[in-house]
Amino acid sequence: MTSRSFLRLALAGAVASGAVTLAALPADASRPPRTVPVRLLALNDFHGNLEPPTGSSGRMVDEHGDTVDAGGAAYVATHMKALADENTIAVAQGDLIGATPLISAAYHDEPSVEFLGKLGLEVAAVGNHEFDEGYAELRRIMKGGCHPVDGCSPAGEWKGAKFDYVGANVLFKNRHEKTDALAALGGSDSAKVKQALSGWGVPALPPVSIKWMNGVPIGFIGLVTQTTPGIVSSEGIKDLTFVDEVKAANVASKLLRLVGVKAQVVLVHEGDQVNQGQSPDACSAVPGAGNRIATQVDPEIDVVLSGHSHQAYVCTVKDPAGGDRLFSQGGSFGRVITQVDMKVNARTRDIDRASIVADNHVVTRTVTADPEISAFVQTWKDRVAPVANKAVGTITADITNTAAPSGESPLGNLIADAQLAATRTGGNAQIALMNPGGVRASLSHASSPAGEGDGVVTYGEAFTVQPFNNLMQVVTLTGAQLKTVLEQQFTGGPNNQAFTKILQPSANFTYTYTDSAPWGSKVSDMKIDGTPVTDTQTVRVAANNFLVGGGDAFLAFRDGTDVWSGPLDIDAFVDHLGKDNPIAPPATDRITVTG
Repeated sequence: MTSRSFLRLALAGAVASGAVTLAALPADASRPPRTVPVRLLALNDFHGNLEPPTGSSGRMVDEHGDTVDAGGAAYVATHMKALADENTIAVAQGDLIGATPLISAAYHDEPSVEFLGKLGLEVAAVGNHEFDEGYAELRRIMKGGCHPVDGCSPAGEWKGAKFDYVGANVLFKNRHEKTDALAALGGSDSAKVKQALSGWGVPALPPVSIKWMNGVPIGFIGLVTQTTPGIVSSEGIKDLTFVDEVKAANVASKLLRLVGVKAQVVLVHEGDQVNQGQSPDACSAVPGAGNRIATQVDPEIDVVLSGHSHQAYVCTVKDPAGGDRLFSQGGSFGRVITQVDMKVNARTRDIDRASIVADNHVVTRTVTADPEISAFVQTWKDRVAPVANKAVGTITADITNTAAPSGESPLGNLIADAQLAATRTGGNAQIALMNPGGVRASLSHASSPAGEGDGVVTYGEAFTVQPFNNLMQVVTLTGAQLKTVLEQQFTGGPNNQAFTKILQPSANFTYTYTDSAPWGSKVSDMKIDGTPVTDTQTVRVAANNFLVGGGDAFLAFRDGTDVWSGPLDIDAFVDHLGKDNPIAPPATDRITVTG
């Protein structure tokens, strides 16, 4: 094996021949320092919002403290063109696809990835939602080909993403490259590479991407939250493991250094919450998982651009060597573009951190929408319109996903009722439980986009509520196991629930929880159709495959037996919306809360 081919293996195809060229061209110390400009323009958590997002998802606090309408692909394109110059590299921090509106989701997000290619995106970290349909589907999106079940979209055979997806902490579980054979390489370079790869494993995705700008190489390291296995369906990632972000970043940083890349940027799909209402350019982030990564990754890394938490902030943090390092994020849904200007020393090939200036630009809709992208979005809107505008039911009033004091929401309860109705026959379900994070929007009583009149719910509106295409399943749990599932709603237990997540119960299932009780003793008085549930009885519980696989840290679901699979969750919801019309908002009285 040659050193050239080994370096290609080490970088998982990310840099190809450019890597060896870099290593072979060390900086000339006799040349005087000269800096060259580089501009990064970054997006995160786009979630396929080709059309301008609505409601609170389509508004943003700007630099002046005003709340303005923001987002929409055609407006993103206009702002990007205004901000880009000859020194620009466009990047992204994950969740570009997944949990998307029907205009994108109906075609497995090919329209959104095509738009991002038109936008000039060059490198993107994977987010957890890139794995919503599994690793194999992500690879198809990256490389091309028609969907194995639904076939080609109206645009024809998918050609693949025009940008690089990177994920240094996404590894195969059961594949190991033997480094013993690398001894044949000889020399110190081989030893350094072996040391850098020690304990890492085999990347399932390219860990890095190298882009040249103004004669200098810029290395981009991709990372995704290590909590991904708990927030996506387990079947699609069963062959993958998601390792600690800091460890993976440090290995990737060493590999970049080995091929002469000193200007290093982390694109990480993990971030922090903020103190609300502040300017997108303020350092309003409350230190959390994102800050841990930003402050602990190798000092060689100059910039950390984040995502996942859907917040906007621009912060300066300290790296492990005490140097200043940029840590920022740009909201979500295409409402903010992060601009980072910096200078790179052409002799040392490193970023002058004192030169870094970051600015979060709100994607306002007061500019002229880009005509090419407007036409592109309209084409896909027309293609999906017959499905999106089909009326599927009527409601008497708004049915919201806003939680009551018990943690239930009217819409969450309605979905649980729909799931129970869809799984009684065949699955013999007795109750249903719905994860609140899967209820993505409210149902409005106002006129639908198709203009059918007040109270009409269209398929497109229903899909916006339930966009994941999860499979409905039914498992058998004992009463004691069911109680454990409910205890796992709360923090403080061995399942490491990050924050309280109240499952939405079907109408025939009631119980009480006590806030002040210790974990393991919070839940009591469980009843099905008014009859108390005992520890030893068996209960057929309906839930989506995400929950059944232990998603959202509900690990006790994995103890279920006799798994039965039924319809998609969206089909169950749409079928229920078409019955007993008009539907009134369900009461939120299924859970009783005591002090």
